Amino acid sequence: MVVSRKSLLVIGAHSADFVWRAAGAIAVITSQGGAATVLALSYGERGESGELWKEPNQTIENVKRIRHQEAAAAATAVGATFRCLDLGDYPLRITDAAMEELVEMFREVQPHIVLTHTPIDPFNPDHPVVSQTVQKARLLASGAGVSSAFKRIIPPDLYFFEPHQPELSEFAPNTFVDITPVMDRKIKAMEAMHAQSYLQSYYTELAARRGNHARRISGMEEVKYAEALQRALPWVVKSL
Repeated sequence: MVVSRKSLLVIGAHSADFVWRAAGAIAVITSQGGAATVLALSYGERGESGELWKEPNQTIENVKRIRHQEAAAAATAVGATFRCLDLGDYPLRITDAAMEELVEMFREVQPHIVLTHTPIDPFNPDHPVVSQTVQKARLLASGAGVSSAFKRIIPPDLYFFEPHQPELSEFAPNTFVDITPVMDRKIKAMEAMHAQSYLQSYYTELAARRGNHARRISGMEEVKYAEALQRALPWVVKSL
């Protein structure tokens, strides 16, 4: 996957999703001169902020505020910008207005690459909703492939990032991104997510395990850490 000078759009259901699954890929893009935008559709204030709710007299407004601060700091660590639509979670519902805003985001960013959730995730009801929404928004922003009355963008490449339970989500990784040179940035981004600090060791170990897979596949001994992605669309090439 060519990442140099690319525009990347990463869309997650909750504010921390991009950190665990794609912070390395984001840092690779930005370290090579590209731009990255992270969009969360919710803060995960209900389903993914358990540590924050242990605090006495906690409020949902304060949880959202903390989650925003953490996600913004994590995005900065990998050179990205962060935005949240604040649609609520568990369940996350996509309104017509939210869909229009997402389509407009595609038109604004004009990404070369889009990363989002897998269409199947038996452990998180919000993730498949976002996957389907992103795929629809991508198509709406791209149009029918012919000139029309609507502003359209060049169809971006689409990848699904790795879910927490890949073997139960029909995740078939076919792309490995070498994140070895930027692993320190991913670690810094993960460290910013205090509300889910229990995930840091898991995703550090996963990056090492995926690095092992990438080495075996490629023979590139310098790859120590990697992130796995599933490309959703066929490659279009002029030669093999």
